[in-house]
Amino acid sequence: MSGLAQLETRGWCRFPDDPVLTRWVDAALPVATKLAADPNNIRDWLRCGGTWFAGVNSLPNDADGRVGAGPALSGQAVDAAVGLCGPQSWDRAQISVIYPGYPRAMEGETAAAFRFRRDRDAAHVDGLLPIGPERRRHMQEPHAFVLGIPLVATSRGASPMVVWEGSHARVRAAFRAALLGVAAQDWGRVDLTDTYHRVRRDCFEHCPRVEVHARPGEAYLIHRLCLHGVAPWQKGAEAPPQGRMIAYFRPELSDPADWLT
Repeated sequence: MSGLAQLETRGWCRFPDDPVLTRWVDAALPVATKLAADPNNIRDWLRCGGTWFAGVNSLPNDADGRVGAGPALSGQAVDAAVGLCGPQSWDRAQISVIYPGYPRAMEGETAAAFRFRRDRDAAHVDGLLPIGPERRRHMQEPHAFVLGIPLVATSRGASPMVVWEGSHARVRAAFRAALLGVAAQDWGRVDLTDTYHRVRRDCFEHCPRVEVHARPGEAYLIHRLCLHGVAPWQKGAEAPPQGRMIAYFRPELSDPADWLT
């Protein structure tokens, strides 16, 4: 089964070692390592009791994905993403770094929120942002996909990405029903919180939880509607001194109406 066929069937796919992508990693890693060690970035992005550097849109890549004098973002996984959604103007990548002990409770985090992070991998669908004092979920960022590119080699227990396989189909059906009759340009105004919580519980019950481990040179694509999260750091897991470091690209769709197709 091809990568894109797996993406539509399972909600995610992994691509094997690719020398072209390895060259991009070689250019990005020193820049990512430096920014994750910068005190100003640590102040802004270090969370979960010092065990997660969130680093959203922190990599200074250009629209071609190029970091400094390094190559443009390319390779099998990138070709597949372009084949799925057309040529991309790449967003600045998130540099997500997990350290031993993840997760620890964040300051101000409720006990229930911490349990969900610890026991349910902080499972979420990207693009649904909490709005207002009651933090109700609205579709604000219609991503095309999530492209994960490991920057360092780790053991399997070093907080891998987690996906609920096949969840994208259930999420798509639930959101289509909730947004029926609403013009795409107005989707962001619709409170999807209750629908989101119901379909998330449904996915926990019916969709296999799969841990996705990959090495530098490999990559994975995750369907934009796939429920996913990050596993806790397992006892004995190994990673280099800079922690488990992954670059995530989440370009937005040019037409938000495509979000549910």
